Amino acid sequence: MSASLPSDTRRRPVLVITGGSSGIGRCTAALFARRGWDVGLIARGRNGLESAQEEVRQGGARTAIAEADVSDSAALEQAATAIEAELGPIDAWVNCAGVSSYGRFMDVPEEDYERVTRVTYLGVVNGTRVALKRMLPRNRGNIVNVGSAVALRAVPMQSAYSAAKHAVAGFTEALRAELVEARSAVQLGIVHPPSTNTPFFSHAASHLPEGGVPRPPPPIYAPEITADAIHLAVTQNRRSVQVGGQTAMFGVANTVMPGALDWLLGHLGTTATQVTNSERIAAQRDETLHRPSLRASPVHGPFGGETLGHSVQMALSRNPTLCVGLGVAALAFLTSRLTRR
Repeated sequence: MSASLPSDTRRRPVLVITGGSSGIGRCTAALFARRGWDVGLIARGRNGLESAQEEVRQGGARTAIAEADVSDSAALEQAATAIEAELGPIDAWVNCAGVSSYGRFMDVPEEDYERVTRVTYLGVVNGTRVALKRMLPRNRGNIVNVGSAVALRAVPMQSAYSAAKHAVAGFTEALRAELVEARSAVQLGIVHPPSTNTPFFSHAASHLPEGGVPRPPPPIYAPEITADAIHLAVTQNRRSVQVGGQTAMFGVANTVMPGALDWLLGHLGTTATQVTNSERIAAQRDETLHRPSLRASPVHGPFGGETLGHSVQMALSRNPTLCVGLGVAALAFLTSRLTRR
């Protein structure tokens, strides 16, 4: 367990997660519950919160729920206060809430752009401030912000969401440096998920052409992989975790050949990979950009038949010694080949 967590082993540590009623947030809450944490859930919709709460209880954890929109800092502060009153001091906080609006920039309404920014970026800022108010005086705690592969390289059709996730990454870097300067024991990390099979795409607003609806570009990963990455970031104080080979390659490609990536995404990254005309997928749409869902949302989305359940990259990330060993072996192999030549 992280050094930033309480030394009193008689008390289960407490996690709070925003966006905890569906998708990655709900999956992460259940995982932490199974691994010995009590969990506070924050989201907008009561039905989704109650459903997620029951799943957390099945994992053997105490749990508390609070309705709040992360774009409302006062509501978020009240939610945190209520959760602490029920579960005790918050040891870790995960900012997972996020929303999107699909469409070309000029087709996305101004109010959608503002809403995506307020929730996906400023919601992280608000959540971090609420967490730090509690953690800084105690000089312990762990905050993990959920970024995205699109924080490493923006994609067309999601300019608002891409920009918000870039802002999350920049905010995390700046604040981490401030914590270092203050010599604070509070830890701050970021996890960048890849395309993930969650209801996120069904919940996103859509302004796509010809009746198309959003879908994740392949390869698509199971949310359990990202939940495991968040657990890794919290319990091992990881500065940054990039989930899946797709995410890692995105960041490298944007550094090495950004112009070529512009061309590739411009020709293949719009309707070819992010839009579907499937009637089955369209029937499951439940836009929640400007309102909470009236029904409980599951962990998984409607793309199960395309989903990868494992990630070699994450397996290596969980085992740094193995990763270093493979790197040394590869270097030794290349050296021997060059020597023979």
